Amino acid sequence: MRQQEPLRRSRGFSMIELLIVVSIILIIAAIAIPSFLRSKMAANEASAANTLKQIGTASILYSSQYGVYAPSLAELGPTGGPCPIVGPGCADLLDPVITGVDPPTATPEKSGYRFTYYSTPPNAAYAVVATPLLPGGTGVSTFCIDSKNVYVVWKDTSGLTTTATAAGCAPTWTIGGTVGPL
Repeated sequence: MRQQEPLRRSRGFSMIELLIVVSIILIIAAIAIPSFLRSKMAANEASAANTLKQIGTASILYSSQYGVYAPSLAELGPTGGPCPIVGPGCADLLDPVITGVDPPTATPEKSGYRFTYYSTPPNAAYAVVATPLLPGGTGVSTFCIDSKNVYVVWKDTSGLTTTATAAGCAPTWTIGGTVGPL
């Protein structure tokens, strides 16, 4: 008569144990991902507001140097291509990404926001609006800065106001609880 061998436990995990571990990982991910996305949007919004402040400072410097505001963001950008030396065509006050010089575009994008510059001849005023590329994804709020209030960044948390005029932010931005200086 053969003696029975004791049952051996296989090395590894049972299917139930693996399902429990995967479930725990999915629960943690479900909690962490929305927080990560909110913090990413907050970082994009802070970057957009800071970029507008940089544009405002560069515009003041350009105006003090050349007597008018720049006709476009590109004029605030670096030298190169058709503009070999610093001058009114390329004042070298901002980086090439935000001025739309590299890559070439009239509405540059940075940190999930698109920047639109408004100016009309004789360049006595300007406004810049930052709108999220994907509302609710890259940001919620829109921002605006203009030549009337150079150091004030206007914020619209409703995400509805997305334009301005060369005259400034305030005429086209709704007045109410969702709009105000940042």
